[in-house]
Amino acid sequence: MQHPFYIDFHCHPSLKPFGKSFPDSPGVNSDDSEDINSVWHQSGISLSSGILQDLLGIARFTQSDFYTLVQGNCKLICASLYPIEKGFFNNKLGDGGLSRVASSFITKVGEERVRDIQHINDYFADLKKEYAFYKQLNNTTVTIDGEDYLYKIVKNYAEVTQYLKDKPGTENVVFVIITIEGMHVLNSDLSAPANEQSFKRNLMEVKNWEHPPFFITFCHHFNNFLCGHAKSLFDTVGSVTDQQSGLDEPFQSLGWTMLRAMLDDSGGQKRIYPDIKHMSIAARIEYYKFIEDEFNGKVPIIVSHGAANVMRSHAEPVIDARLGNTFFDEDINLFDDEILILARSGGIMGLQLDEHRIASKEAIADIAGATGVEKKTLRSKLLWNQIQYVAELLDGANLPAWDCVVIGSDSDGIINPINGFLTLESLPELYEYLKAHANNYLRSKRGGYLNDYNKLTAKEIMDKVFYKNGAAFLEQWFV
Repeated sequence: MQHPFYIDFHCHPSLKPFGKSFPDSPGVNSDDSEDINSVWHQSGISLSSGILQDLLGIARFTQSDFYTLVQGNCKLICASLYPIEKGFFNNKLGDGGLSRVASSFITKVGEERVRDIQHINDYFADLKKEYAFYKQLNNTTVTIDGEDYLYKIVKNYAEVTQYLKDKPGTENVVFVIITIEGMHVLNSDLSAPANEQSFKRNLMEVKNWEHPPFFITFCHHFNNFLCGHAKSLFDTVGSVTDQQSGLDEPFQSLGWTMLRAMLDDSGGQKRIYPDIKHMSIAARIEYYKFIEDEFNGKVPIIVSHGAANVMRSHAEPVIDARLGNTFFDEDINLFDDEILILARSGGIMGLQLDEHRIASKEAIADIAGATGVEKKTLRSKLLWNQIQYVAELLDGANLPAWDCVVIGSDSDGIINPINGFLTLESLPELYEYLKAHANNYLRSKRGGYLNDYNKLTAKEIMDKVFYKNGAAFLEQWFV
């Protein structure tokens, strides 16, 4: 299975341009790439924004605008629709001007968009606006520097392969799979208790969209009254937000109802798969049992953007002694036993390109002074450590070592991108650095311990991570 482009299982190309469309043209996606309310607008990394990112972890520049995607050869994405939760902006700083400015500075969605979110009472209406934002320029040619570009929203993976068959040699096209982050998006009335009829009606509407989402990240940062979430906000953002309501809780009754409704494919309904990223560990444990009991394990476990926390299990949180304090060991990341469940389900694990989720503060601090090639070598090694850890875990269980990991960058979400690889334009370079790490590993004593069937070449491993694993998964499940 050969593909000429990279795949990203989780990014937010519309978050900044959709936000920047307020207040002058709310929800309008401009076909002029010079306009900040266009998904084709590349803001670029100025000296000041680069320094802010380096010092504070604030990515004010666009990371996954569609022009950047094409330049980075990332031409198949799971684009996450995300009505931003009010909890970010009605926070410990209050809901006045100071809070708006601080939050706008961190997310770069614009103060007018923040004001809109602060007063929102209907997440579902906001969701539909963002979906419409994508549809406006679907299959529409835009011209940038004399070249034609377009993006195509696809309903299944067969549309991708058919398009490439019909139009071989196509260069400047991005294929878009619609996904959603957070079931809070189904809430049409934030002033009232969660209503089952309303949630189910809204979900059915989403299932009947022209391009229904492939998966929905069931939880996000704040209480959705369906299922407990894991702590996800740390450092600057975490200090001014309150995630306590619903934190670490299991599924609620309405959550089970909505979970079954998502997976219901009776009567020709479109099944929507749950993405377990952001679920509390209590809810994840319940979910694995649910899939086994009610679906005989025939539903793939999806983690669109995540990492390993290198602990054996929630019940036995022992860190691998060989690694020391080098991984981010919070329970928003996956325990070893969960990774094994995911792999055995035929699932997929998107690795998040957020260095504060793939590595510990100590590991990052140890390489903070590096520059140039050394910096990129050491920073990319943080991601390689994740790939290697998952591979050795699976190999030790006599499973294919390299088949379930993909890229799930979370670009343009609230992330601290890997320093030296700040946008998805850097994917080809990241591929090469990771291939070098893979080659060094395969030549090492530890690499020699792998089962023979897991001793691939460095190129074969990277091709799997960057596109073959994703393509195989989509071919099987995105139908």
